[in-house]
Amino acid sequence: MKSTLTIASLVFALLLVAGCGGGSGPSAKVVTIKGSDTMVILAQRWAEIYMGLHADVSIQVTGGGSGTGIAALINGGTDICAASRPMKDKEKEQVRSRRGKEVVETPVALDGVAIYVHQTSHLQSITQAQLKGIYTGKMTNWRDVGGEDTRIVAYSRENNSGTYVFFKEHVLNNEDFARDMQTLPGTAAVVNAVSKDPASVGYGGIAYATTIRTLPVRRDDSSAPVQPSLETVQSGEYPLSRNLYFYTAGEPSGEAKAFIDWVLSQEGQKICEAVGFYPLKQK
Repeated sequence: MKSTLTIASLVFALLLVAGCGGGSGPSAKVVTIKGSDTMVILAQRWAEIYMGLHADVSIQVTGGGSGTGIAALINGGTDICAASRPMKDKEKEQVRSRRGKEVVETPVALDGVAIYVHQTSHLQSITQAQLKGIYTGKMTNWRDVGGEDTRIVAYSRENNSGTYVFFKEHVLNNEDFARDMQTLPGTAAVVNAVSKDPASVGYGGIAYATTIRTLPVRRDDSSAPVQPSLETVQSGEYPLSRNLYFYTAGEPSGEAKAFIDWVLSQEGQKICEAVGFYPLKQK
């Protein structure tokens, strides 16, 4: 009898603990965030800390790419879209026509799109024009940009990625990527590929820049090379600086608003640097 009571008490205690953690109970307030793969590690960290502070809230974060998040916002499949590029006017119009609401854009962090090369690369910097030449297929050998006589292996993100769109607009000036470009589904995959191949180059968010080396970028031949850093990204000195965004259909309300307000607070912004991104510049 005593052992039966002990087991029953233990089961009750475990159920009680399970019901108290991170908004897992049936009455939890749920906020969904979907989109940018670049932002997943940041959004997940925000969610974990926020849920630790608010036991009755569940923040559900999924990636898939900025395009996936935008499609979900259009179709009503997410409360918040995370995007590493600005929404296009036609996408905002789709939200307006399908959901009867205006899109609200909220910058939540800063990023520098970094140029990844292998740790052993002897290249010291690269210009935006050289990057364009590589990714449009006009430059295929590292000697074309001051490196060794070796064929360039260039890795890119897939076209559903906000980083892909940003790179195409700001580096390729909306020209097409080379047909033989090797595309990978996530920034972590790009970093992993570059870390294993001395002849390779890739691009992606600064927070993923581990096990590889980042190249300073020059706007043109006469410009000084600039590394992405808190100072150069906040000032815009780094040529490939960008905002990271949350998008909502209409003004955020309820728990979604409370979460976004917390993300923009001093406490929430500190997490940007802890993850490897940069906080917004204080006004």
